[in-house]
Amino acid sequence: MLEASFLNLSDRRAEDGTVSVRPAWKVREHGGATSWFHVGLAFPDGARVDAVAVVTARCVSIEDIKAQPALSLADLTVLADWIEEPLFEACGVVAEGSYDGFADEPAGPAGGRRARPPWPRGIEGCRLAAQKYRAAQEEGADPVLAVMCATGHSRRRSLGLIAQARDAGFLAPRRARR
Repeated sequence: MLEASFLNLSDRRAEDGTVSVRPAWKVREHGGATSWFHVGLAFPDGARVDAVAVVTARCVSIEDIKAQPALSLADLTVLADWIEEPLFEACGVVAEGSYDGFADEPAGPAGGRRARPPWPRGIEGCRLAAQKYRAAQEEGADPVLAVMCATGHSRRRSLGLIAQARDAGFLAPRRARR
């Protein structure tokens, strides 16, 4: 049973995990700066995710991820939601949009984050995504775009949510197995 060997972040509660963020190093160059952070996500059952995040004035990206047990593709889409807030707190992004981490860098819009409507996690989010998907199909519109608009997520993250809805049985399988 392959599914049991994955971490399944979408089935876990945020209260069960502990996120730690530690600065690793900072490089200043050409009037800007880039910082690296060690990010850890640990659970009482021994499951663990370790990542290296890179923060610049323009973006936050994940450079490396190690997990025990392994992360599924769906887990990768959920991982950002788990570590986003602690990572932004550690690197000095505040709600007003100023960036305290590096005084010589310009402040980004709203702390570098876009505003998006709240979307429930887990099975409830899958169910709502499936409803939006089916409604768009019935209207003859692009169902993936409908889920993107409803969630405020990127195309990749919306496709992951749709895949989770399929796995949960809210949507028909993509292709019939032979």
